[in-house]
Amino acid sequence: PEPVPRERLLEAIEVARWAPNHRLTEPWHFYLVGEETIRRVIALIVELKTRGRDDVSPEAVSKRLEAIPGWFVLTSRLTPDMPVQEKEDYAACACAVQNLMLYLWQAGIGVKWTTGEVTRDPRLYDILGVDSGRERVVGLFWYGYPADRRSNRKRLEPGEISTELP
Repeated sequence: PEPVPRERLLEAIEVARWAPNHRLTEPWHFYLVGEETIRRVIALIVELKTRGRDDVSPEAVSKRLEAIPGWFVLTSRLTPDMPVQEKEDYAACACAVQNLMLYLWQAGIGVKWTTGEVTRDPRLYDILGVDSGRERVVGLFWYGYPADRRSNRKRLEPGEISTELP
């Protein structure tokens, strides 16, 4: 539950902005979400996750989300008249996210990148004041100090995900 100092997130954004991006478009924008906005986003997520479901407790969803100490949203600039550029810009944002997440992880801060239903809901754009004709939400990010930094997830070995060609 301990909040991460805002300066640490700004340091991570500094590292993120050095991600490779074709034609130096720097297509990313980080929305640092405050308490009032978090409450509104939580209400939207609770609605989306519990709509038409009796097996999901709104209180449990809300409680889990309220325990997350840090939130931000990343968007990518849209260029509908240049679909290749738009694809490259989205990829650049993914590179920026990788830089940011690795930076925070080395500082002992865990990050979760979600692209769930809430990131595609027009109401999220309204809550954030984002013009959906100019920007696309790349992801909603939750961050904080993890209770346990050990990972018990197995990853494929390099030989399982690579092929040597002559």
